[in-house]
Amino acid sequence: MANSNTNIITPPSEKESLDNIDFVQWFRNAAPYINAFRKQTFVIYFSGDVLADNEFPSLIHDITLLNSLGVKLVLVHGARSQIENRLKELNIQSKFFQGLRVTDNKVMHVIKEVSGSIRIDLEALFSTSLKYTPMAGSQMNIISGNYVIAKPQGIINGVDYLHTGDIRKIDICSIERSLCAGDVVLLSPIGYSPTGETFNLNGEDVATLSSIELQADKLIFIDDTRGIFNEKKELINEVTTQELNKIITQADTQQSDIIRHYQRICYASEKGIKRVHIIDRNIEGSLLLELFTQRGIGTLVSTDQLEDIRSANIEDVNGIIELIKPLEDAGFLVKRSRERLETEINNFYVIEREKKIIGCGALYICKNKQQAEIACLAISANYRSQGRGEKLFSYICKQAKTMGLKQIFILTTQATHWFIEYGFEKKSLQHLPNEKQALYNYQRNSAVYIKTL
Repeated sequence: MANSNTNIITPPSEKESLDNIDFVQWFRNAAPYINAFRKQTFVIYFSGDVLADNEFPSLIHDITLLNSLGVKLVLVHGARSQIENRLKELNIQSKFFQGLRVTDNKVMHVIKEVSGSIRIDLEALFSTSLKYTPMAGSQMNIISGNYVIAKPQGIINGVDYLHTGDIRKIDICSIERSLCAGDVVLLSPIGYSPTGETFNLNGEDVATLSSIELQADKLIFIDDTRGIFNEKKELINEVTTQELNKIITQADTQQSDIIRHYQRICYASEKGIKRVHIIDRNIEGSLLLELFTQRGIGTLVSTDQLEDIRSANIEDVNGIIELIKPLEDAGFLVKRSRERLETEINNFYVIEREKKIIGCGALYICKNKQQAEIACLAISANYRSQGRGEKLFSYICKQAKTMGLKQIFILTTQATHWFIEYGFEKKSLQHLPNEKQALYNYQRNSAVYIKTL
């Protein structure tokens, strides 16, 4: 009889095995981002509504995780909802003109009270290192101070905005010293003047201008704005600054807050911030999902297209193998060895997105110099049904035409209708060049489709 103290190891269930595989695959996919983000500077803005959310401690855990991965973090908090609630409690009226609050002495006192309370609460949350929490054992300093120098808005169209201010300067040198020491810098929507006055600022403006002055790698907005939507109310995952400017010109003028938000993002992009993210606070783990998954869950605004279609090189072989292997295993593509890919790499074109291969296709020119085969056309599963296959295919066809080729053909077992839509006609094997007829795999029984350029 076995000893009763012997540990019995049971194999994982099928569900546990699948969960393990999903985790390993996710971690492998996240690894390039982890490596790329190290030593980068992120400016993260979160609204007052985010602070009031019960899930806010989870966001703090995620921010701590970023810090532990070597990301330099500047946090900017909003306070609008807390200020409004406190003014209501004290029965203090606050006036607005052209979207700006007129900040008198009473309102400024409330703003300082609320901002001070928020800062203390945030410092307390970042000090949490309880056992069995994501922050267990963490040691992270959060630094705040008079980093933002402000000036009064003054009198605009006859309205004196009193303690409502505008950003004059941000003490970047002091912020960078704290970041290099591994600290997280916290900025409040309050500015200080050389004469000792305090001014009420827009938190989003503080985040935008500090990211520009710091030449940050990312500017991230976390609030109730789920992202940017198209006319069909569908979330746009990626948009360029040029495309966003078009959206602004077509927007309803009554949506002044949204327009100003988009204009602020465009300004940041035009001033050198290459990546601006808009993330929905209501999605659990939204920050990590946006940063460490290929597609993200919000909207990414960039100064240029995130993807590039180009000729492949030998360094792309690993990425192509990773891309086509699932399709080879499923029988959709002919299997290619690494040696074959290395030998034929000059025939390949790839779609590269942030240093990752998400699409590939090959053009094999025949001996008659008049025909060519398009083969190994593949798009990553995360990016299908978004028009990338069509873009890559059109690009390869354009290259074939530039080379003076007269016809292109494909051998396919699955995507026949797709190619018919693009002008291919079904033909017999005899219409192929002799060398291709000799290599035809009768076991696969691929259909032959040809298009005249």
